[in-house]
Amino acid sequence: MTGSPEARNFLPPPFPLPPLALVLGGARSGKSGLAERLIRASARPRRYIATAEAWDDEMRDRIARHRSDRGADWITVEAPLDLCAALANADPAEAVLIDCATLWLTNHLLADHDLDAETSALLAALATCPAPVTIVSNEVGWGIVPENALARRFRDAQGRLNQRIAAQAGLVIGVMAGLPVMLKGERPAWL
Repeated sequence: MTGSPEARNFLPPPFPLPPLALVLGGARSGKSGLAERLIRASARPRRYIATAEAWDDEMRDRIARHRSDRGADWITVEAPLDLCAALANADPAEAVLIDCATLWLTNHLLADHDLDAETSALLAALATCPAPVTIVSNEVGWGIVPENALARRFRDAQGRLNQRIAAQAGLVIGVMAGLPVMLKGERPAWL
C-alpha cells in the first residue's frame, strides 16, 4: 500500500527532515511513495525535482501517473541533467524531493559525461542547498554481474553514488516490498 494514492496522501505527524535524506530500494519497492510521505511529514511546501526523460509513450504515461498520484500541491522542476542548478534555486522554506538519482546518473552515462565530476558537483550542491533534500535512488547491486561493460560501468557507478550520498545523509532508509528498513538516522515515529 506504500505506493498507492491512499498511502501517498497519508498525513503523518510532523517530522523534521535532516538536511539530506536518502531513500533507496529496488524497482517497485515503494521507495518513491515513502520519500513522498517523508516530504509531506515535514509540513513544508513541496518541490519535486524530476530526472526522468520521456523517450516513449510508456515513459510519458508513467510520468503522468506519478504526477497525478502526487497531486497538485507540488512544484515540479524537470532536471534530467542539471540537478545543481535546480538545487540552487530551492527555497529554504521548502522540502525538496529528487526522484531519482538512478535516472540522473543514467542520463549522464548515456551523454558520456564524466561521472566522477558530475557526482562530486552533485554532492557539493546537496551540501549547500538551502532546503532539506530527500533523494530516491535504486539499489542495483544485489543482482548478478551484468554481461556487458556498459551495464557493469553503470552498476558500479550507481553503487558508488549511493555510498557517497549515504555518507553525507543524516537519514538513510532502505525499502523492500514496501517496508522501510532504517539504515542511518532517527526513525520517524509513524514508520
